[in-house]
Amino acid sequence: MTSKSRSGRSILANFGSFSESETTSDPSPSSPARVDAPAQPPARVGAGVIGATQRSLAELREERDKLQALVDAAGGSELDPGSIDPSPFPDRLPDDSQVDFEALKKLIAEEGQKVPIQVRRHPKVSRRYQVVYGHRRWRAALDLGIKVKATVVALSDSELVVAQGIENAARQDLSWIERALFAWRMDQAGIKARDIRVALSIDDPELARLRAVCRAVPVDVIEAIGRAPKAGRPRWVAMAASIGEDPAALDRVRKTLSGDKVSILTSDDRFKLALAAVKAPSARSRSEIELRGPAGRVLGKATFAKGDIKLTVAEEHASGFGAFLEEELPGLVERFFAREGTE
Repeated sequence: MTSKSRSGRSILANFGSFSESETTSDPSPSSPARVDAPAQPPARVGAGVIGATQRSLAELREERDKLQALVDAAGGSELDPGSIDPSPFPDRLPDDSQVDFEALKKLIAEEGQKVPIQVRRHPKVSRRYQVVYGHRRWRAALDLGIKVKATVVALSDSELVVAQGIENAARQDLSWIERALFAWRMDQAGIKARDIRVALSIDDPELARLRAVCRAVPVDVIEAIGRAPKAGRPRWVAMAASIGEDPAALDRVRKTLSGDKVSILTSDDRFKLALAAVKAPSARSRSEIELRGPAGRVLGKATFAKGDIKLTVAEEHASGFGAFLEEELPGLVERFFAREGTE
């Protein structure tokens, strides 16, 4: 134990030799005299340890210089935006308005791109890249026909989604359904649940809710609605639950969203229409009406199902009611067509 502690102190002492200012061994005149045990000479440090330390420091300095050069160059590489593809894990739906994007494009055109985007080399296509984050700056450069400043990093799919999620958390927040769709796409690509949780900074129960909504509400319906930033988790969960209880609700939603004037609405307004369509009472597949006499006594019942009408009458009234109905049916049919305005 004693030899290890001495060795540790000796290594720390050697780090002092890299300092620009060293303390002298001469005691200050004002310092009181101290009576200590005779100083022990420091233990020698092997040349191998010193060499390794010097190499480590040299590597740190080299890494520092590289990072500084990267910062000074405002992001390192300038790439042709045409050689870049979007992230394989889209996390944003189209904005309701292009005003903000046009403002960004104008700023870049006038003052240049200040902040580089981050890309990785395409894992399957040589000489191409994929955006990690900075899609709007990439799109602006593409529209303007100029090079885009980019930092090229080596990331796996899992590392990419985590970096993408952290960047989004620091910038414009994703809407709840965008987070759900992001999680869904990561799921489909085989990203592990723990990496999805890290990317979105969520726990297991929230991940379960995101997944449940995307299982109930198809991607094409979500994309047709859009970002819907004001429609939070409770309303999306309510929509998913209603669709789960009434499969026909999806047809009503799709029909509602396909209207000519719906596409020009904001995504929040489209969500409201979709939610109303989901909650609209659907035609009952089966209903029954009790048939009662003037005194309230039950005579029988009429059952209405899709394409089927059935009358059940108590035995003592069956013969008389049947004859009455047979006599009245032609007049009922005439009244029906007269009300419908058809022949």
